[in-house]
Amino acid sequence: MNSKFLTSLIQMNSTNNLDKNLNEYLSKLNEAVSCGSKFILSPEVTNFITNNHEQRLKIAKTDKTDIFINETKSFCLKNSVWVLIGSLVMQGNNRNKCVNSSILIDPKGDIKCKYDKIHMFDVALGDGQYYRESETYEPGSEAVIADIPWGRIGLTICYDVRFAYLYRTLSQNGADFLTIPAAFTKMSGEAHWHVLQRARAIETGCYVIAAAQCGTHAENRQTFGHSLIVDPWGTVLADGGDAPGVITATIDPARVADARSKIPALTHDRDYVLSGSGSDIE
Repeated sequence: MNSKFLTSLIQMNSTNNLDKNLNEYLSKLNEAVSCGSKFILSPEVTNFITNNHEQRLKIAKTDKTDIFINETKSFCLKNSVWVLIGSLVMQGNNRNKCVNSSILIDPKGDIKCKYDKIHMFDVALGDGQYYRESETYEPGSEAVIADIPWGRIGLTICYDVRFAYLYRTLSQNGADFLTIPAAFTKMSGEAHWHVLQRARAIETGCYVIAAAQCGTHAENRQTFGHSLIVDPWGTVLADGGDAPGVITATIDPARVADARSKIPALTHDRDYVLSGSGSDIE
């Protein structure tokens, strides 16, 4: 494993105003660099949040034309840092749908890899809150792991966190750090956010790095905030609270090997069969 490094998470309150969001994002990137961070992560849908799909389709761009990607490339090159744009709403292959893409940019200003969110947020939370992400987004189909100087990073986005098998696959294939940028709803966040992030870290022996949206957005949508950096033992190293800002913590890759040596659950898989039928199986 390589040496310790400083990571920062950007917590935002993205709106449906692209320019306003870009200015906030760039300001917080500079704040993170001033802390000495070498790896910076922004939240899900960094570029904009809207419930208006026509507006979404109009604003969404490609890898080459998206201003957030181009500005981040310049920033990384200038400051010799890694930035994971947690996710951007981008053009999809289907002209009537977008993709929700996480973009990793290296210190040379190049796109290292891209991950498209696999699991679509199709839920009914009660009190009139329902979401049908599959109606407006194309799901991804590939899990993604990338090499960074300190180890290997597994990319995921928000609702993915509820699918533990994805994180086991990433960690069993070499991931030391798991990124979970999110725009968790306030309701589900209050109930599940902290326990899910800690569970994914504990189950895999990985660091979990989860930047989040916070506050009230367009059309009165509310997100939970509480960006988290969690170590492989499940300890919360930093919590962003419920307001926009930047949180920072030191990542020690040696703690990944230490946690896995104590509880090597990733190597203890066993084949099994399911017995019983009908109501005997809950």
